[in-house]
Amino acid sequence: MRFPGFIFLIFFTLAGAAQADNWPQWRGPLGTAVSPEKGLPTEWSNDQNIAWKAELRGLGVSSPIVWGNRVFVTYQIGASALREGRHPTLVQGTDAAAAGELPLGGVRPSGPDREIKLVVAALDRASGKVVWEHEVAAEGSLPVVHEKRNLATSSPVTDGERVYAWFSNGQFVALDMNGKPVWSRHLGKEYSPFEINWGHASSPLLHGDKLILICYHSSSYLLALDKVSGKELWKTDRGSGVNSYTTPVVVQGPQGEELIVNASEGVEAYDPATGKQLWRFEQPNRFPIPVPVYDDGVVYMSRGYRSGPYMAFRAGERGDMTKTDMLWHTETGAPYVSSLVLYDGLLYMANDVGIVTCVDAKTGERVWQERLGGVYTASPVAADGKIYVFSETGETLVLRAGRKAEVMARNRLDAQFVASPAISQGQLFVRAGRRVIAIGPVTR
Repeated sequence: MRFPGFIFLIFFTLAGAAQADNWPQWRGPLGTAVSPEKGLPTEWSNDQNIAWKAELRGLGVSSPIVWGNRVFVTYQIGASALREGRHPTLVQGTDAAAAGELPLGGVRPSGPDREIKLVVAALDRASGKVVWEHEVAAEGSLPVVHEKRNLATSSPVTDGERVYAWFSNGQFVALDMNGKPVWSRHLGKEYSPFEINWGHASSPLLHGDKLILICYHSSSYLLALDKVSGKELWKTDRGSGVNSYTTPVVVQGPQGEELIVNASEGVEAYDPATGKQLWRFEQPNRFPIPVPVYDDGVVYMSRGYRSGPYMAFRAGERGDMTKTDMLWHTETGAPYVSSLVLYDGLLYMANDVGIVTCVDAKTGERVWQERLGGVYTASPVAADGKIYVFSETGETLVLRAGRKAEVMARNRLDAQFVASPAISQGQLFVRAGRRVIAIGPVTR
């Protein structure tokens, strides 16, 4: 009886090692922003330890993903219309531009372009050269956006057979690995326009045979599509007035799988097979952006907005959850935009005013907090005993993971990092507006 179990363990270990080479979605294979890889770079500069820099024909803030010998990314050609009025900045009480917070591409566009193209690109991971591009015209009602983002905000996802890309006007395309269209839909036309205050930002979640999409804006709903055909599998209506900028995650609870959503009314959980709501935690929030992380039956998450709350709770609740049902709940201190990363029992977060905080995941107690500088929109990633934190100013902090604040390196590039990085085969892949950069040794 022990022999088959041993064979299964070997198979599972080898499968996990193979998957570690890929970064198939935003925040990695498990959606945790943690990689098991070793030997990752610690130091780099504009002309040192850079494998390649690839120039794109347009801008975007979607994160790159990696599968095999390909790096996939989306971008937009042409400028979107900006929402009228003052655009809020993360930097407060001083000149945001002087602190390094700039519009996407470095300058605010003078006006919207008449024609806008939406592009999915595949790059050669060894050289950064474009292998193929799929380009479509932006159609339907084009939403206005924040000056630090455009319609290429949602990150693509792949299963190694198809690449799925979603744009902020509702256009969705499934391509084979050679860039040939398999199916496409326009959710903005089919259901309702994608109208939300600062623009749609949720990325698709690929779970089993389903693509699960948060469409919480003008007429809010949660949607599951068949990944092969694009047909609707289920749809859960949430009415009007409920919004979200987050990406969902699926966790394993004691009673089955749970789809966790960070929404303006609170935290919600659904059955990913049917879309039926399982539980909710009521806690209003204007801009629910961060994504939960999960480990050993516990969900950790922050709610977003300025110095918002963060918390830990066990999966498996039903009905209405309260604070007393949680393992711990901290009222304030979490980042506006970036998500938490959990690594070796510690939670790390980097906020909008350059403060990095480390928290004990079991108790919620602060382990250390340091003002290290920077403007953090990208979510941190962890691997190889290090925490990587990318700033909009072009500086990356490499922190030694642990219960003491230790900066191993400060690496600066001529770049603006809003998108979160990918990790694959000893390299970091980062998106900087119209460029993708491979940090680390040249590969063949």
